[in-house]
Amino acid sequence: MSASSSPTSTASRAGGTGSVRSRLPKVPFWAQILAGLVLGVLLGWIARSGDIAWLGTTLDKIGGTFVQLLKLAVAPLVFFAIVVSITNLRNVSNAARLAGRTLLWFLITSLIAVSIGLTIGLLTSPGSGTGLTPADGAAPEKSGSWIDFLTGIVPDNVITPFTELKVLQIVFMAVVVGIAALKLGEKAAPLLTFGEAALALLQKALWWVIRLAPLGTLGLIGHAINEYGWDLLGQYATFTIDVYVGSLLVMFGVYPLLLALAGRVNPVQFFRGAWPALQLAFVSRSSVGTMPVTQKVTERLGVPREYASFAVPFGATTKMDGCAAIYPALAAIFVAEIFDVSLGIQDYLLIVFVSVIGSAATAGLTGATVMTTLTLSTLGLPLEGVGLLLAIDPVLDMIRTATNVAGQAAVPVIVSAREKILDRDAYDNATSLSLDDWDGTDEEPVQDSPSRAPAAAS
Repeated sequence: MSASSSPTSTASRAGGTGSVRSRLPKVPFWAQILAGLVLGVLLGWIARSGDIAWLGTTLDKIGGTFVQLLKLAVAPLVFFAIVVSITNLRNVSNAARLAGRTLLWFLITSLIAVSIGLTIGLLTSPGSGTGLTPADGAAPEKSGSWIDFLTGIVPDNVITPFTELKVLQIVFMAVVVGIAALKLGEKAAPLLTFGEAALALLQKALWWVIRLAPLGTLGLIGHAINEYGWDLLGQYATFTIDVYVGSLLVMFGVYPLLLALAGRVNPVQFFRGAWPALQLAFVSRSSVGTMPVTQKVTERLGVPREYASFAVPFGATTKMDGCAAIYPALAAIFVAEIFDVSLGIQDYLLIVFVSVIGSAATAGLTGATVMTTLTLSTLGLPLEGVGLLLAIDPVLDMIRTATNVAGQAAVPVIVSAREKILDRDAYDNATSLSLDDWDGTDEEPVQDSPSRAPAAAS
């Protein structure tokens, strides 16, 4: 009896062990990010309250390394993404019309966003009662002006833009190469094949960096708490609330309204499909770093791949409702109140103009310093005000970037719907992309759900 039962019991134990392992819960990516956020706050508080220098340095290095890894991929990713996106337009009918409509909706949503930012700022006076003075500010090492913006579009050589991460110049070169490739036709085919392969490789490598987002979140939040403490939030409370309220109004008010009225699609379904990109943008603080996920969720929402591969990279470098519309409007009012400078109607019109036209200066990277200095210099406000804003910037940049990415996904959906190229069945049935299963490639993530197995098999 024991002999006959032994194999069975052994098999049962072996099978049971495998079954237990297969049933071990897998920590979702969003939960990993939330854990990193909570642990970062805790470690930052410990480092500051206990004056633990090594812990503070470690948090700074972890967060800094994560941001540096994102920046490492930015230059080549932007170049190849723009080149490939422009050449992909040859496969889209009415390509010029689609590009023009995309730009038009970018401008419309930016105009609405900056108007919301100005309205909130005028109603709340974020610089009043903060206790901050002009002496608390410091001029930034690098600033932006219209001369810098206009002359900085054309590079002196093809190397410097990549080594110094001048994204606007990289975009310029990519547009030139893309248009030239379209004109060359078949002669440019080897270049396009190489560009598509390079883009796929870069997106795959970037996905490995994105998987480190929970660790990066821990370091970035922990360093911010250790460096500035909770007192900082008290001084910037109104300004911080204004930025978050303005961003949330645009993200969950303006975009859904435009999706429903202009695109005639279900806004709830949009957020269901786009949520992974918004989540990643919030913690990575990089529109360009989030771009592969943004493009993927946009395609899953029914936007044709040929158009999405143009609109999303274009938006990731120029469409910045959070960083280039809401934030500069509030920042200008904040700095003017700190330095006791009165703004008139012409100044507010200038803020609108700068925000709508100059958003490409933000470049899709973490932070909005260039755009802020561009706005302040245009208004004649002291650039020392930027130093006041840098202290709270990491906390604000999260919601700003999420708003940017929401717009970068919403506009292609609206344009596709209005141009009748949106796959409405795909949109209505789109499920949230699982960042746990996706590997960063064009392939769909493997699902464990039995309901999808027959479809995959067929």
